[in-house]
Amino acid sequence: MSNNHNLSQAFKVFQVLLLSFSLCLSLACSEEFQNRDPINQTFPTVQGTALDGKLWQLPKALLGEASLLLLGYEQDSQFDIDRWLIALDMRKVKVKLYEVPTIKGWVPRMISGRINEGMRSGIPKELWGAVITIYKEGERLQKFTGNTFPKNARVILLDASGKIRFFTDRGFSVLDLNRLISTLDTL
Repeated sequence: MSNNHNLSQAFKVFQVLLLSFSLCLSLACSEEFQNRDPINQTFPTVQGTALDGKLWQLPKALLGEASLLLLGYEQDSQFDIDRWLIALDMRKVKVKLYEVPTIKGWVPRMISGRINEGMRSGIPKELWGAVITIYKEGERLQKFTGNTFPKNARVILLDASGKIRFFTDRGFSVLDLNRLISTLDTL
């Protein structure tokens, strides 16, 4: 009988610890930064790793030509990113393009290998080099653009010097696609 009582108490302690951990995790990951428009600013220096294992330092690795970054702050932003990718392909937009999952918090950093493996399982291998994950400096990027409405992608066009020439965080729209293409034509 006492073994069952000890087991029951241990299970209750485990439940409390799990609930406490979950609460701390949700509070740590839910910090909201006001959205802001970073046009004409230089993209912050951050390091990430592509799904193919290559280390990147952004924007340094992109200097010399225009690049389009599609930042996603949570898994649900993939829907918006996919709409942008389809529209860019349909319009045959020619620009270096990178998906940049940007995840903040120490827990995602601890399980980044598992998260990356999950992404690899859903992305064709030939595209892995264009998916650059940012974990350690994820909060820095989220502060830079803001993370209100985190399901919306942050669409950032960098010129050859790493300066931001186009930005939107409103979710996909044809109007913004046309603005992006017009801006790209001026570079």
